[in-house]
Amino acid sequence: MSLLAGLDVGTTGARAVLVDESGRVTAAASAAYPIHSPRPGWSEQDPADWWRGAREALRQVAAAAAQSGQQVVGVGLTGQMHGSVFLDGENRVIRPALLWNDQRTAAQCARITELVGAEQLVQITGNPALTGFQAPKILWLREAEPSAYRRVAHVLLPKDYVRLLLTGEYATDASDASGTLLLDVRAREWAAPVLEALEIRREWLPAVREGPEPSGNLRPAVALDLGLQPGIPVAAGGGDNAAAAVGTGIVEHGRVSSSIGTSGVIFAHSDEFRPDPSGRVHAFCHAVPGRYHLMGVTLSAGGSLRWWRHLLRSEDYDALCSEAQAVAPGSEGLLFLPYLIGERTPHLDPRARGAFFGLTARHGRAHMTRALMEGVLFSLKDSLEIMRGLGIVPAQLRATGGGARSALWLELQADVFGVPVVRAEADEGPAYGAALLGGVAAGAFRDVADACSRIRLRAEVVEPNLARAAVYARYYELYRDLYPATVRMAHQLTGIAEPPAGGPGQER
Repeated sequence: MSLLAGLDVGTTGARAVLVDESGRVTAAASAAYPIHSPRPGWSEQDPADWWRGAREALRQVAAAAAQSGQQVVGVGLTGQMHGSVFLDGENRVIRPALLWNDQRTAAQCARITELVGAEQLVQITGNPALTGFQAPKILWLREAEPSAYRRVAHVLLPKDYVRLLLTGEYATDASDASGTLLLDVRAREWAAPVLEALEIRREWLPAVREGPEPSGNLRPAVALDLGLQPGIPVAAGGGDNAAAAVGTGIVEHGRVSSSIGTSGVIFAHSDEFRPDPSGRVHAFCHAVPGRYHLMGVTLSAGGSLRWWRHLLRSEDYDALCSEAQAVAPGSEGLLFLPYLIGERTPHLDPRARGAFFGLTARHGRAHMTRALMEGVLFSLKDSLEIMRGLGIVPAQLRATGGGARSALWLELQADVFGVPVVRAEADEGPAYGAALLGGVAAGAFRDVADACSRIRLRAEVVEPNLARAAVYARYYELYRDLYPATVRMAHQLTGIAEPPAGGPGQER
């Protein structure tokens, strides 16, 4: 039986999986790499670390394939969205890549809105100008580091940089390109009016392909290094959330998933492009050809719990969750705003700040852990409620990401969202969906629907508890009032804390 490899160039590490033609995962491997924050609100990575991690993960699964006597026939790519990799004419990295959660570009976002027009921007790209997107990062480089900007010959997204090294091709897919703010989402091609308004060169940008479409072949030298066959087709793939949606079968209208990883995502399939006029939730191309999705993002979901664990010097997520499980819903009057690195949906506010509210002498770390998890899900509920207002009414949610492997996270999702929560048997996240797309590119599956027919759901369904859901409905109303009540002070604190212009990374 042939095998398919999926590679996820994630935020905290690379992950590769092998999937057979029945949809079963036969091997998996991961390799971690660091994130750098040279200034508050800045988030960067060295693309060389992605390549190192990708090679390490792919080598391990290639070795597993060789040991089994089976052959890898296709590769699919996915990864963190929105990041900016700046290359010169020799494909050398000019500076560290700016990531999806980098918040330095508020001024550039305002300028983009002014140059393109707020309404036209949403109509063309499906989204307002947000700090995480790629377009404002390009403008920031032009203004803050002009000597680096003068060297730019190519601008790629994270997974597409790895693709370049695997295949030698400059290519991306429509779902990931949607997150640049430079794509005409209806036409699924680069938006000339936006490029012209922002004075960004079209030749810097890669070819846009559909998710299951081949985007190149594995180069002989790279194949030898990895232990794979040369010439294997590499699918265009998808942004991490679109690929995860493929891997959980969110490929039909009305299906919705929730993902808790570093960020948190509510993802809804749509057969048509229908952006939220106010831009509160994203409207992107799907990795399914000709299809779209709505997406709401909480920037610091599992990232909030990781921050909390680090603060407590704890190595055990399970122990923290076990303590939190014993606390009553609502954490005895304690709320948490998970805006540790600003917030995207629905506030679109890079200067939003996190907080515990309602602390008393009775509260301990178990209360705070549970309140933190509840606050993350209240933030995701903001996205789900907007989608409901746009006509998306899910009968259930399919959970993915690290949060899908925690009984407490699953229970909280069912109770806060008020719908049953299920999981796929193969819960490997974006890498699994990428492998399915690689299978289409290799001809192992007819199309994405055929590939997704291999997905099996677990028998267990986490139903909402009506009593707990009623409690959370009351707390959610208070949670919604907390941001508008504190936003002015959060912005003032941010202004005081920001270093003066001309700090690290700023050319004088």
